[in-house]
Amino acid sequence: MNAAVAEVAQLDGRRLALALRSGIRRLLENQEYINKINVFPVPDGDTGTNLALTLGAVANVLRQRDEPHVGNLLTRIADAAIDGARGNSGAILAQFFVGLSDGVSLLRELTPHDFAAGVAGGARYAREALSDPREGTLITVLADFATEVASLASSGAIRDFGSLFKRALPRTLASLDNTRNQLEVLRKANVVDAGAQGFVELVQGMADHFERGESADDELPLAIRHIEEEAAGVEIDLKDRFCTECIVNGEIIDRRKLRERLAALGSGVVVAGTERKAKVHVHVKDPSTVFRLATEFGVVSAQKADDMQRQQDAAHHRHRRGVAVVVDSAADIPDEELERLEIHVIPMRVHFGERSYLDKVTLGPEQFYRELATSRVHPKTSQPPPGDFRRIYEFLASHYATVVSISLTARVSGTRAAAESAAQRIQGYGKVMVIDSLNASVGQGLVTTYAAECAQAGLSGEAVIAATRAVLPRTHTFGLLGRLDFAVRGGRVPRIVKLIADWLHLTPILINQKNGRIGAGKVILGRSNLRTRFANLVRRSIKPGVRYRVAVGHANAEKEGRRLLEEICAGLDNIHARYLMPLGTALGVHGGPGMLVVGLQEYEPPSPQPLTPTLSPLTGRGGTS
Repeated sequence: MNAAVAEVAQLDGRRLALALRSGIRRLLENQEYINKINVFPVPDGDTGTNLALTLGAVANVLRQRDEPHVGNLLTRIADAAIDGARGNSGAILAQFFVGLSDGVSLLRELTPHDFAAGVAGGARYAREALSDPREGTLITVLADFATEVASLASSGAIRDFGSLFKRALPRTLASLDNTRNQLEVLRKANVVDAGAQGFVELVQGMADHFERGESADDELPLAIRHIEEEAAGVEIDLKDRFCTECIVNGEIIDRRKLRERLAALGSGVVVAGTERKAKVHVHVKDPSTVFRLATEFGVVSAQKADDMQRQQDAAHHRHRRGVAVVVDSAADIPDEELERLEIHVIPMRVHFGERSYLDKVTLGPEQFYRELATSRVHPKTSQPPPGDFRRIYEFLASHYATVVSISLTARVSGTRAAAESAAQRIQGYGKVMVIDSLNASVGQGLVTTYAAECAQAGLSGEAVIAATRAVLPRTHTFGLLGRLDFAVRGGRVPRIVKLIADWLHLTPILINQKNGRIGAGKVILGRSNLRTRFANLVRRSIKPGVRYRVAVGHANAEKEGRRLLEEICAGLDNIHARYLMPLGTALGVHGGPGMLVVGLQEYEPPSPQPLTPTLSPLTGRGGTS
């Protein structure tokens, strides 16, 4: 036997890192399949993505530094897993690593007996992290794996890790296959638990490493397992719609009490971590209630809230289309259009001093303008981090042939750069294309709506991208800045400009330029009858014989917004559609309460294309591939 496949009787940090990298690679190759069999606790088709992102954070640690001390390595792994944990299964697996680490943190090397003790602790920690543990899920397979490893290690017949993993696999695979008999929802769908499947892929990949002595080849292209069938299970009505997560940092976090109080807010509660750092996962109606509660236990960060209803629609292809459309929350789009067109929204961050919110999720427009008017601290907005984009891109790429992401103009934000950074890292099945809207607010919303209509009409990914790019120069935004106070407070307008405008009684009008720059392009002389004069200015841009869509966004000024929309459209027979909606933060943070914004788009409806044939249902067989 050569050195590459020599027996490993003592597991140090270097060899554990190689084994884990092999296991993580195998899971990444199978994440699309894991997404497709995800039916519990919610059939939202994202368990593979969540596990991939959780273990992706671990993989980053494994590649950063050579750590021979296995206890030190596992401590770093556990910390990275908590930080990177996504979803129910990701949080449970992170807590498994915390328990494993706590049991062996002082050891430089592990014997099979040491490893068995650590795994037993990990399985126990994982179960204790849940408010309502259910058999037939990941915690069951973790426990069965731990039991089998302990039995083998104590038998005296196992002296190396290759044999340990090889002989533990049959019991682990049997446990996985039995999950379909333990939960009714799995039995009906004839699939195994998705989280448990992910753990088995990790174990199988580690076993492969010990058997073949493979080196870590993370940089080689993944052999993605593509699944053409429909997602398993059926959509359900969700009482708790938002998968809500955050990290809590504190001195002594009472995780049991935090878990109990979260259970009163929603379902699917997992509180993983330590007494100094806890990862919270819960399904709720209102994510803001979770974040408010979490602040009682420490400093809250890494807030996330995924709309599981929208994810269900995507996973099960309600409209049987091949293109998914994504946008950041800087775009203003009526709620009914978001629902009708299944547009996926990634929230930006809004910060009032030390208080942070998820735009349009935990901070709606009405509350935003109330705080803007009264807060001593002018708010700051920031683009979603690349991880938020990557999470939704990975998920959608496993269910759609193409993902089209429409970003806020790069001339005013780093949102497009964050989106492109994430898109370049997608290794899943499907193509992700980021398009700069060259626009903001309602204009960006009209571009996104058009892209989604093209997707719903059955156009191919290439056709949706081409049509979206073609509509960019035909989409315009106009903003009425009734006052410059908030733009000055935010540093966007020098105070001297405000003084001059006030002195000359000038009202600047924001206009988007062809290059994506948004700034004062026109002015209205005087301060009287501003709304009507603004409407007339917009009307002068409407060409006869061309169909248009008109959208008006208002900053807590619904009556004024409605009147503006009526004045723009009055007497015109070429207005195809009109929308009225609250104005979001992208422009509202600079205009303040009372600001009015108009989006104008030359419109030709996309031609419907034949829908792709319905795929056959997926039957998950479990085991390995």
